[in-house]
Amino acid sequence: MGYKINELYSMKFGVIVFPGSNCDRDMMHALKDELQQEVIMLWHKDKDLSMFNKEDCIVLPGGFSYGDYLRCGALARFSPMMEKVVKFADNGGKVFGVCNGFQILCEAGLLPGALLLNDHQKFVCRNVYIKSESSKNLIGKNVGDKVLKIPVAHGEGRYYADAATMNKLHSNNQIVFRYCNEKGEIHINSNPNGAINNVAGICNEARNVYGMMPHPERASSNALNNIDGKLILEAFTYMN
Repeated sequence: MGYKINELYSMKFGVIVFPGSNCDRDMMHALKDELQQEVIMLWHKDKDLSMFNKEDCIVLPGGFSYGDYLRCGALARFSPMMEKVVKFADNGGKVFGVCNGFQILCEAGLLPGALLLNDHQKFVCRNVYIKSESSKNLIGKNVGDKVLKIPVAHGEGRYYADAATMNKLHSNNQIVFRYCNEKGEIHINSNPNGAINNVAGICNEARNVYGMMPHPERASSNALNNIDGKLILEAFTYMN
């Protein structure tokens, strides 16, 4: 088709709205106003993704879907729209989950592991630093080795997976981001929630499903004096 890596092109983003979502409009604004991309808001009870193809992207935003009852993302996983999202991902479509969206993707089995209660058992809301673990995925290709300052806001963001899963994630270059300090050094003191191996974001083996706890949509505007998150969102608008 003549596209090159890092060539921005027009695509559609579908942002799912669950009961309790509170970052859906932030995500819409970042994608529509900052990246000039088409955005379609999708209600969780809808079942139609026919307007999207595998070059488009479905986004699961942050928030408190279903009030975080049972556990974060456990109920949203059974929403009618999620049945279509699973099929969309299985057919190669791009899916991106942020914070609660990451939790939902793990609950739905689209990503391995789980997000547990923060080790300090407190809600954390502040800027953190993350860096790409590998350039062998869509986001890693775009952000390179840059240290990014991105906000977090969660009470259950501690990524956990068993040893076998972690070994697989490492060997397959599926760890997208790790928490670090301002200099890019990965240390437990730069870990805001106790996540295993400082994991902040991962992808699936096929590299079309991504999840991360930090909020790139909250760092995508000059008005906020931070556009580090824009690099992350832009990755989904580039041809592979």
